[in-house]
Amino acid sequence: MPMLRRTGVLVLAATLVTTGGASAAQAQSSQATSSKNKSIAKAMVAKRGWDTAQFRCLVRLWARESGWNHRAGNRHSGAYGIPQALPGHKMASSGRDWRTNPRTQIRWGLGYIKQRYKTPCRAWSHFQSHHWY
Repeated sequence: MPMLRRTGVLVLAATLVTTGGASAAQAQSSQATSSKNKSIAKAMVAKRGWDTAQFRCLVRLWARESGWNHRAGNRHSGAYGIPQALPGHKMASSGRDWRTNPRTQIRWGLGYIKQRYKTPCRAWSHFQSHHWY
């Protein structure tokens, strides 16, 4: 009887994961998008003269904000995109394609960080203590 109970729990758990969670294909696609967006950012960070330590801070910051998803939206606050601009339409100053183009969002986000915090590590430090940047 204990074996039957375990099997029932496993089936139930598998059903919950299958019906409620992301599929393996969706997770893989999301990871590929995240990697592509990080690659774009890495080149843009280097172009600004920031070193790899600054890039690592940026990776951490935007992983927490959006998971590097350029279509990430916060339905409660209205923040949008990789840098979670609030409101999202602020990024229009970097391009009309701000809703769909990760390059545009990254360009805007790096400019915001430079203007407000000077470096990604300072923005990350602020985020760690205030839970926003």
